[in-house]
Amino acid sequence: MMLVPVEVAWLCFLFPFAGALLAPVLARIHPRLRDYGALFFSFLGALCSLMLVPYLFHLDKLPLESAFVWLTVPIELNVGVLVDPLSIVMANVVAVISFVIMIYSLGYMKGDPCLTRWWMWMNLFIGSMLLLVLSNNLLFLFIGWKMVGLCSWGLIGFYYRDERKYWIGGPPPTKYTVPSHCGLKAMVVTSMGDVLMLGGILIMYSYAGTLNILELYETSAVWLPEMAKSSGLILLMIVMLLLGPIGKSAQFPLHEWLPEAMAGPGPVSALIHAATMVKSGVYMVARLLPIFFYGYWVSGCHEAIYFFLIVAWVGVITAFVAATQGMTALELKKALAFSTVSQIGYMFLALGVAGLTISSLEGGFTSGIYHLFNHALFKACLFLCAGSVIHTAHSIYMNDMGAIKKFMPFTWIFMLIAALSLMGVPPFPGFWSKDAILASSLATHYYLLFSLALITVVITAFYTTRFFAMTFHGAKSKNMKDLEKKGAHLGEVHITMVVACGALAVIIVTCGLIGLPLEHFFGHAFEHTLEHLHLPIVHAEHAMPHWIVPLMSVVSVVIGIVPAYLFYFSGKFDPKSIVENNSLLKMLHKFFWNRWYIDSFYFMFFVGGITKLYTFVPKYIESPLDKFFHKIIPSIPQKLYSGGRDTLASRYGQEEVKGAPAERQPVVGISLGYALLLVLLCIALYLIVMLIRGGL
Repeated sequence: MMLVPVEVAWLCFLFPFAGALLAPVLARIHPRLRDYGALFFSFLGALCSLMLVPYLFHLDKLPLESAFVWLTVPIELNVGVLVDPLSIVMANVVAVISFVIMIYSLGYMKGDPCLTRWWMWMNLFIGSMLLLVLSNNLLFLFIGWKMVGLCSWGLIGFYYRDERKYWIGGPPPTKYTVPSHCGLKAMVVTSMGDVLMLGGILIMYSYAGTLNILELYETSAVWLPEMAKSSGLILLMIVMLLLGPIGKSAQFPLHEWLPEAMAGPGPVSALIHAATMVKSGVYMVARLLPIFFYGYWVSGCHEAIYFFLIVAWVGVITAFVAATQGMTALELKKALAFSTVSQIGYMFLALGVAGLTISSLEGGFTSGIYHLFNHALFKACLFLCAGSVIHTAHSIYMNDMGAIKKFMPFTWIFMLIAALSLMGVPPFPGFWSKDAILASSLATHYYLLFSLALITVVITAFYTTRFFAMTFHGAKSKNMKDLEKKGAHLGEVHITMVVACGALAVIIVTCGLIGLPLEHFFGHAFEHTLEHLHLPIVHAEHAMPHWIVPLMSVVSVVIGIVPAYLFYFSGKFDPKSIVENNSLLKMLHKFFWNRWYIDSFYFMFFVGGITKLYTFVPKYIESPLDKFFHKIIPSIPQKLYSGGRDTLASRYGQEEVKGAPAERQPVVGISLGYALLLVLLCIALYLIVMLIRGGL
C-alpha cells in the first residue's frame, strides 16, 4: 500500500523518537550499533520529509490534515498533522540539515564516554522539532515547543561536570561561564516567554473555541471581531503570543541566552542555530501571521496591526544590536552566535513588514521563509567548519588561530562559501533572500526600518570578513606555533566532518545558482497557501527600478568588506592600536564587547537581585515573623498570668496569694491571660473583616 503524505508526516517525527528510545538498548548490544542506529533513524526522518517535497508541485492537493480524537473530557481535543507548503519547507530544513549534523557528530563526538546520552538528546531534539512544525493544533505544537526547550537544556549543558576545558567566555578580566550555567540560562529565559505564550494561546482558545490551526484561520472572521469588542485584549494576546517566539528565536530583549549556548559541543551549536530551536520562533510567527493579517486588512480589527509592528521592530533592532556585538567577539562560535541572532532578526523583519501594507503580504512572507531556508544551510556549514577549526586549534579564540588555511584547505573553501552567503555576495543564496527582505521593507515606505536593515548589511560584511581572516589568514598565533612544535595534528579533521561540511557547501552553491527561480518557486507555493486562506493578494507597483535595492545591497557589502580587509587580511593597519588611540572607538568597542551591557543588567537585576532578596528576606521578614509567632505570641499568656497574679496579690494581699496551694496558684492568672488573648484576637479578626468589607 502506497503511503499518503499524511502517513509520511507522522513518520517524520516518530522515527527520531524511536531512535532516542532505542539508543540505550542498542548501546547494550554494541556501541557501533548504537551510533549507526541513531544515524539511521535520523536518516529515515529526513527521507520521510523529502517524500513530502513532490507535493509542492501539486499545490491543489494541499493542505492535508490527519487527526484522531485524543480527549473528549473536559474538552474534545484532536491530535494530528498538517501538511502545507510552510510545514513541508520547515520539515525539510529541520530533518535534512539535522541528518547532516548527525553525520558530522560521528567524527566530532568519537570516543566520548557519554555517547548514549548524546544520541538520545539529538534524536529527541530532531523529533520534537518535527512534531512542532507538523502539528495541526497549537496545543501539540506547544508540547513540541517545550520538548525542544528541554532538549536544548540537555545539549547546551552536555558537559554538565563543568570541566575547565569546556568553559566559554573570557579571556580575563572577562568572566568565564560554565556549561551547566549556560544550559540553565537558556531554559529559564526561553521558559519565561513560553509561559506567556501559553497564556496567549488560552486567551485565543477562550474566544475561538478551538486550537486547530486551520479552524483558527477559517473562523478568525468571527472570533477576532468579537475579541476586538474588549479594548486592548487583542494587543494583550499579541504581546503574550509573541514573547514565546521572541524568547525561542533569541530576539531582543530575550536574546542574551543564545551566545551562552556555545557551551555545547560543535554539532549542538549547528543544530540549535541553523536547523531547529531558533527557527521555531520564526515558524510560529509565520503560522500566526494569516490570522492577524485577516483581522486588520479584512475584518478591520485595528489592534491586529500591532502584531506586524512589534515583529518588524523587534526584528530590525535585534539585527542591528547583535551585529554590532559580532564585530568585537573573540570566540569564533560566539561571533557566529551573534550572527545567528542578527539573521533571525532579518526573518522577523520580513514577516513583520508582510502586514504593514496590503500589497506586501506575499513578498514579506516569502522573503522571510526563503531567508530561513538559506540561513539554515550556510549557518550550519559555518558552525560545523568552526567546530573543525576549534578541534584542530584546541582553542575557542580567533586570536589563537591564524594561518590555518594551509593546514585545512577543504575547511577553508567550505567556510568561505558559507561566509560569502552570510554577507550576501551574489550569486550565493544569502544574497537573494536578503535582497528580497530589503525590497519588501522598502516597499512598505517604512524608511527607518529599511535604513537600519541596510546598515546591518554593512556591519555583517565587516564582522564576517573579520572572523574569516582572523581564523584562516594572517600570521600564525603563538598557540599555533606551540602546537606545531609539539607535533600536534594540524590537518583536516575526521572524514565524516569534512564530508558533512562539503555536502552543505555544495548545496549552498547549487541553491545560489538557482536562487531567483527558487525564490519564485517558494513565492508561488506560499501565495497558493495565502489565497487558500482567503487573504487578499495584491501585487504592488514598484516606484523604483528593480536594480536599485540589489545595487544598494552590494555596495553595502563592499563598504563593510573594505575596512575589514585592510585591518585583518592585508595587515596594513593595526585595529588594536587604532581603537586604543581613539577615545570614541575605544568607548564603542567597550560598549559592544560588553554586549550593550544588556546581559550585565539582567544578571545584576534578576540574578543579583534575587541573591540579595534571599539574604534580605530571612533577616528582615522571616526572622521577625518567626520571633513574633514563636516567641512573642506564646509569651503573652505567661505575661498576662504574671500580670494577673500581681494584680490579685496587690488586691488580696501578697501573703494570701502566695499561701495558696502550689497547684492552684496559676489557675486564675492563666485563665485570665488566655481570656484576654482571645478577646484581643476577636477584636483583630473583627477589624480585618470590617476592612475587607469596607466598613472602616
